[in-house]
Amino acid sequence: MSESTGAPARIPKKLYKDELARLQAELVNFQEWVRIEGKRVVILFEGRDAAGKGSTIKRFTQYLNPRQASIVALPAPTERERTQWYFQRYVNHLPSAGEMKFFDRSWYNRAGVEKVMGLCTPSEYRRFLHQVPIFERMLIEDGIILRKYWFSISDDEQERRFRSRHEDPMRRWKLSLMDLESISRWEDYSQAKDEMLVHTDLPESPWYVVEANCKRRARLNSMQHFLSSVDYYSATPPELAIPDRPEARGYERPPRELNHYVPDYAGSLLHTE
Repeated sequence: MSESTGAPARIPKKLYKDELARLQAELVNFQEWVRIEGKRVVILFEGRDAAGKGSTIKRFTQYLNPRQASIVALPAPTERERTQWYFQRYVNHLPSAGEMKFFDRSWYNRAGVEKVMGLCTPSEYRRFLHQVPIFERMLIEDGIILRKYWFSISDDEQERRFRSRHEDPMRRWKLSLMDLESISRWEDYSQAKDEMLVHTDLPESPWYVVEANCKRRARLNSMQHFLSSVDYYSATPPELAIPDRPEARGYERPPRELNHYVPDYAGSLLHTE
């Protein structure tokens, strides 16, 4: 039943952190190229629940300018959105010139959770499979750089991560009834994924599968692959000179007592040790 291969050797923490920092610095250079050239970038992250999509996106975007690079993680569609063309609400989140959009799940919800859980009709599903290659060709022909990543994990690893979340009060919010339902519907999701790839793994917008049983490997592999898949130049921002502070002109601040300051809670911790 496993989707991904067995557990690979774990990447040492120092090696991982050093390479992550290098790739993140390169992503900053890439974003500057996107800004200068007015490019538009869309990256889709799909895969099993708990496959590590969200944590990978966080590493991608950690040092990027949030005005130019943003995460799109849409909730369930509203009643009004359900009456619209299926792709319409996703079109509203496509990038403008100089922007990057990271989709934490995307229009491929229809090929996965909606199909498996019966949230769309068979005719809606068939229409989606017919339209999505056309839709993506339109994006690419209009100049959008599109990349699609599928994060693949084994059933054992998924269950282990679910249990870890369940036992951690800081991450328990990540678990939903829909997530737990995916355990009993593992094969249904596998069949849906296989059918999706048959129809949407296109020469101009292929799917790239990321082995994600090891989160560190998945993050480094996807970041390196993305950067290597785009022909860009290393663009550095213009040099800025920090001016000298001008001499004081006699301005006096009002008494501190007139302001409402946040209490020094952090300082009080020093006296409890």
